[in-house]
Amino acid sequence: MWKWILGAISAAVVALGAIGGVMVYRTAQLTAAPAAAEAAGAAAPIAIDADAAARRLSQAIQIQTVSRTEGVVEDPETFAALHLLLAREYPRAHAALQHEIVLDHSLLFTWSGSDPALAPILLLAHQDVVPVEAGTEGDWEQPPFSGAIANGYVWGRGAVDDKGSLIAIFEGMEALLAQGFQPRRTVLLAFGHDEETLGGGASAIAALLQQRSVRPWFVLDEGMAVVEDFPLTGGPVALIGIAEKGYMSVRVTARADGGHSSMPQADTAAERLSRAILALRANPFPGGLDDGPTGQMLQVLAPQMPYAARLAIANRWAFNGVLIRQTEATPSGNALLRTTIAPTMIDGGAKENVLPQEMHAIVNLRLHPRDTVDSALAHLRAAVADIPNVTIEPEGTPSNPSPVSATDSDSYRLIEAAARTFAPEGAPVAPMLVLGATDSRHFAGVAENVYRFAPMRAPQSELGRIHGTGERMSVENLTRMAQFYAELVRTGAQ
Repeated sequence: MWKWILGAISAAVVALGAIGGVMVYRTAQLTAAPAAAEAAGAAAPIAIDADAAARRLSQAIQIQTVSRTEGVVEDPETFAALHLLLAREYPRAHAALQHEIVLDHSLLFTWSGSDPALAPILLLAHQDVVPVEAGTEGDWEQPPFSGAIANGYVWGRGAVDDKGSLIAIFEGMEALLAQGFQPRRTVLLAFGHDEETLGGGASAIAALLQQRSVRPWFVLDEGMAVVEDFPLTGGPVALIGIAEKGYMSVRVTARADGGHSSMPQADTAAERLSRAILALRANPFPGGLDDGPTGQMLQVLAPQMPYAARLAIANRWAFNGVLIRQTEATPSGNALLRTTIAPTMIDGGAKENVLPQEMHAIVNLRLHPRDTVDSALAHLRAAVADIPNVTIEPEGTPSNPSPVSATDSDSYRLIEAAARTFAPEGAPVAPMLVLGATDSRHFAGVAENVYRFAPMRAPQSELGRIHGTGERMSVENLTRMAQFYAELVRTGAQ
């Protein structure tokens, strides 16, 4: 996809003469970072009973811990049933780890280390799942809450998001306990109950840790995985989320005189609302490769990319604009560069022959780390300032983007090494901006660094099943994830 700029870059290199030679030299120096040497006598991966893990995930899926509405737990008994399942299936963890219930349904486990001076590790997952859209149940290969184990997969809502991580963490910790492992560094496990809505459970756990003056060394949550056909390289890439976008919806309201539709005024509420939406879309937020993880990701992945891309990345001082235009050419690439603006709902009017006095639209924004709720609101209002009787106000509970966590920290290197171990051989490990929201955002001011990764391997097409039809977790991925969490704790907490 870089062919169209290759000619332009080559012409620039020739025209610049000696400077062009410097560009070529810088490109030649852009090589993959050497993987950390494997320690002599390194321990083999923890053994996990794959069939037993699949059976436990199946049972967890059958418990319908569905979240629909912010602040509302529709069926508390489902969470109680899930807690009983975890206690029954993971007796060592429940005996050895301190166990607390937070905000009625969220869980906090503490595996006390032998050295209280060491900052703890905090692993996250969430218990709740999104509902299945009514009328789509018949489109699933297996019933959505059956937990069916078939064709190498565990099927059902929450298999990936996020009961797979929940079960994998418990499998890993139970296996370590069976071996008699005792951590030097305390290990915390936190499982919120409403990540799919408000995230109040995770927020309460974060507040509790802050109240106790507990500052985790790092937090690791869901959010990124190993994409087997990553579009920039065409091959597998392990992506570690080092930041995530913020979330804000706004209500755009347009007002005008009402009346009979047989005598419409020159500027109706519907027309004003339409102009407002078009004005918002015509005034995108500034984008760029700095102020976020995307520039770092390109730098890591450049050695696996076509020569034209490598040359441009190695010489960003000359080709930054080209890189931005190339990246923003797709919706997913554009979302990595800037805050996005998406009109999602429109309503107004009471009858087909009555001119409405008010029309409304909901516009959803995913905030880039360079923006805030306040700055984004100011940008939107400026875009519609010349349209009369149009207002923009926040809708719901907005959240700012997370801070960008370090990639030169010991905690990132620990996760990177574990990711490299469980990713396909030779796959690069790169930082990434998470476009959605996770419970980890609540721990940004509590932990030293916050990361988002699990070593689930999947092509892009498989990832589309998350929150969609046919969600499933391969038994192989579930086993790999359990081994990953065990290895992370065994290495990081020893």
